[in-house]
Amino acid sequence: MQFSVYQVSRKGGREKNEDRMGYCYTRDAGLFALADGMGGHPEGEVASQLALSTLAALFQREAKPRLAEPLRFLHDAIVAGHHQLLRYATERGLMDTPRTTLVACVIQGNAAYWAHCGDSRLYLVRGNKLVARTRDHSYSELQETLSQVVPIGDRVNRNVLFTCLGSPGKPVVDTAGPLLVHPGDRVMLCSDGLWGTVSDPIISDILASRPISDAVPELVERALRAAGDRSDNVTVLAVEWEGAEELDSKSGISTLSLGDDVFASTIQASLGADGSTDELDEAEIERSIREINEAIQRSSHKKR
Repeated sequence: MQFSVYQVSRKGGREKNEDRMGYCYTRDAGLFALADGMGGHPEGEVASQLALSTLAALFQREAKPRLAEPLRFLHDAIVAGHHQLLRYATERGLMDTPRTTLVACVIQGNAAYWAHCGDSRLYLVRGNKLVARTRDHSYSELQETLSQVVPIGDRVNRNVLFTCLGSPGKPVVDTAGPLLVHPGDRVMLCSDGLWGTVSDPIISDILASRPISDAVPELVERALRAAGDRSDNVTVLAVEWEGAEELDSKSGISTLSLGDDVFASTIQASLGADGSTDELDEAEIERSIREINEAIQRSSHKKR
């Protein structure tokens, strides 16, 4: 694979930055992810970091060097991150669980797969067109969709989500793909600090018309200026796909020379129950995946 990545995260007008982002890759697969820790609940920065760390740990284990089932991986890994947050809160005796949104994308071969929970978004731009965008798990977006079918009354606050990681109920995880990607396609992940103040047409236009190294900082600055002193955290990670075959281009990241077992990551290890940085507990990961698979099997039996 060959691709370029550019990422920026700004605190805005908040006391701290609870957004986290990062990517990891093997020779044949790349994982790109972004999480937005939720205010109003404890330790949002822990929630977002722990969710990404869970994804990275499972990707390292499963991508050897390809994922057998990218969509299944994304779903299971996101739900495993949810279980890690519940475990973290229990071990620390927290009255409330840290919570976060999450959006993640796998690019493998010539295809993209993605999943999300909450209102952190993915945009995919090809040429000058917006090819795909995730739909937020918010009441306002749900109302917007339903209003095309039946009349809807007053709109609710766009910030009200009906699912996230760390909530008491099972998280809703939407997946999409595979979508064939072409050289030059741009995939952008962002927190609501961006799309809340910069419209989709502007996001698409800037992402399509400039190199991602210029587009990402421009979008972030626009969001900060538009929101002013009350700006939310603004975090953006953009990937330009250059192809699965070797190119002459010297820019970006090339994985073609990596061995089967080589794994690279910009995502830090998870936070342990004492706040330290540790590897995820392998037994806990195994248990989370086993519980997820058992729940899926039970659901399948009920539908028959």
